[in-house]
Amino acid sequence: MNFKLLSLLALSSLPVAMAGPIAYGICQTGCNVVAGACYAAAGVTFGTVAAPAAPPLVVACNAALGTCMAACAATALLAPIP
Repeated sequence: MNFKLLSLLALSSLPVAMAGPIAYGICQTGCNVVAGACYAAAGVTFGTVAAPAAPPLVVACNAALGTCMAACAATALLAPIP
């Protein structure tokens, strides 16, 4: 058999390592940093505003945070280790 074919077969039989939890945590940290900056721009402290009393800018920050977290879950949990 060809050496390249044997090498390919050997490498393809190895289990795939996933960086999921680590990549997900890093991604969530990035989302929270941006959300904290968004809250600061709105003049409030992240995590201290009740939902019914939230100004529209804080609601927009929360929506962006939710979108970011969803993107993390959709991509980072499936990311293989390079």
